[in-house]
Amino acid sequence: MSNRTARIERTTSESKVTLAVDLDGSGRADVSTGVGFYDHMLTAFSRHSLVDLTVHTVGDTHIDAHHTVEDTAIVLGQALREALGDKRGIRRFGDATVPLDEALAQAVVDVSGRPYCVHTGEPEGQVYVAIGGDGAAYQGSLTRHVFETISFHAHLALHVRVLSGRDPHHLVEAQFKAFARAFRDAVALDPRETGVPSTKGTLGDAS
Repeated sequence: MSNRTARIERTTSESKVTLAVDLDGSGRADVSTGVGFYDHMLTAFSRHSLVDLTVHTVGDTHIDAHHTVEDTAIVLGQALREALGDKRGIRRFGDATVPLDEALAQAVVDVSGRPYCVHTGEPEGQVYVAIGGDGAAYQGSLTRHVFETISFHAHLALHVRVLSGRDPHHLVEAQFKAFARAFRDAVALDPRETGVPSTKGTLGDAS
């Protein structure tokens, strides 16, 4: 098994993202995006997925957080896909339900090679909430967009459901932690799996 790592740099007129992942890490994170709450969420993803994650993003946060958050999610998805390689030996599926006080979220991951995201259950008004102090605020509407973007670029089928919750911070954090734990299980190496876990023999595009 080769090292399951990736490092990607992406520069546009709206942001510059440098990002590295190690799927077989210990959950170490070095994250700086200029959007404090997003840093908190990406750090939580790293810690609970055990993916070592380095993210340095400089974006046009003087406008708002959208481009910075979106572009970082694009590169994260690309890096996860690259690090997975041919997906030989992985468990493929992961399912986690995670509470955070009154909030409860479920995430289910299939490393299928087919991008698809279903995101449901956030309470009415969550999309209009701004979370964060110093720096650009994280808008509640970005949560679904982040999961859709990661799913598309990592080629994951991802279902995220908010089952309960009230506090906007808790609602988002429970989702990121649930995704982290489901992803951790899905990409874990299964000692009984000697090939690619698919009847088609591949987990590439449209498999």
